[in-house]
Parts: sequence; structure tokens; C-alpha cells
Amino acid sequence: MERNNLYPIFLKTKNLQVLIIGGGFVAEEKLTFLLKSSPDANVTMVSPMFREGTTTLAKKGNVKLIKEKYSKRYLKGKHIVVATTEFPEVNEKVYKHCRKRSILVNVADNPPFCDFYMGGIVTKGNVKVAISTNGKSPTTAKRLRQFFEDVIPENVDDLVKNLNEYRKTIKGNFEEKVEKLNEFTKSLVEK
Repeated sequence: MERNNLYPIFLKTKNLQVLIIGGGFVAEEKLTFLLKSSPDANVTMVSPMFREGTTTLAKKGNVKLIKEKYSKRYLKGKHIVVATTEFPEVNEKVYKHCRKRSILVNVADNPPFCDFYMGGIVTKGNVKVAISTNGKSPTTAKRLRQFFEDVIPENVDDLVKNLNEYRKTIKGNFEEKVEKLNEFTKSLVEK
């Protein structure tokens, strides 16, 4: 049986430099979801043209638009790159340039050229759930995201904040604290 071996992490994109190569619909979609999840992300976009929606979106975030063709010089200082051009040869070149420099790269809709996938994300205050289908079905990830948006209660953030305050009052070593928190939150998952 095939399984998803991806390791999920939550990146502080405020501390990282993200590069999106392309200015079409897919680039705008990637920027939209990135800023929805991480409004403080540092993003540079490189493309000879940008959609009107991309230009508007860029003004709302920390997004720099460069109207030029891709060149490997734009990789300098970048941590994460997303290639979205309509030219497979350009996307493959971006992938190879990133691999040589140990930069994480995602070539949109081309799983063999991806170090990571941008999955479905549900955010309710401090709670964030990420969904991956191992690059097999973004539509399924989207439907699961919609499901979890409905199922996770709006007030879950209040619970998180209250538990954080309670955690600060617990005495004992790490194991004792974990045991008390587990006992206290057990009712959350009981059926």
C-alpha cells in the first residue's frame, strides 16, 4: 500500500525569502494562498507580465514585482522558490538551479520537480491544519479543507488560549505537565 511520506512543517515565512516565478493565473493562485495563510510573507515575483489581480494583491502584502524574464540571479538569498511559468523548459531550469543551491523548490503541477507541495490549509485563530494528498489530488485536499473548515468550531482559538494559560500554572516536570494536559484535554476526542 502506498503512503504519504511527506514531513509536514509550518514555516515562518516572515523570516524567509520566497520567490515566485511567473505572472499568470497559477502564480496568482499560489500568491493568494500564501498570503491568505501567511500575510506577513516576504515574496518576490519575477515575470515579464503580471495579471491585474496579482498587482492588486501584491500591494496588500510584502510583495515585490519584477517585470523581467527569469534569470538565476534572482535566486540569490531566496529560501523557497515556486515556478509557475507556462514554459516547461524554464520551470525545469529553475528546478535545476535551485537544486544546485540547496533551495527548496516547487514546480507547479509537476510532482517530480517538487521538494514540497502547497496543500490545503484551514486556519482558525492559532489553530492551523494542513492537508496533503502527496501531490496526487489537489481537488481532494480542497474538499477536505472545506470539510474541516465546517467541522472545527470557530471558538477553538479560545480553547487554545485557555489551555496555554492553564499550562503555565501546572507544576512539575515535563512528563507530569504533559500527563496533566492530556488528562485535561481527553474529553476533546472522546466520542
